[in-house]
Amino acid sequence: QVQLVESGGGLVQPGGSLRLSCSVSGSIFRIYRMAWYRQAPGKQREHVATVSVSNSPTYADSVKGRFTISRDNAKNTMYLQMNDLKTEDTAVYYCNVPNNLQPWGEGTLVNVSS
Repeated sequence: QVQLVESGGGLVQPGGSLRLSCSVSGSIFRIYRMAWYRQAPGKQREHVATVSVSNSPTYADSVKGRFTISRDNAKNTMYLQMNDLKTEDTAVYYCNVPNNLQPWGEGTLVNVSS
């Protein structure tokens, strides 16, 4: 069974930066696109960014220009570099395989607050 483990969240002030990591067990990581999602309090989970096997990214309009998604296929790990964070980025961040959804991990909380 595939396991998704997110890490790197924390409390940060507006304008700050964080780098999230997603560790994936199994060979599925090297075959599929990977994506980051987030769920803010009281809201539905939403897509944040996707990266292809060859590291080609796509972003939601709300994070374009501020977030950078990447992956290291040798380490079965995906990253999300988040810069210029805003209070509206506060959410639990999850990773998953958009074309072959797996059981969700616990996520990692990003809290942007002054």
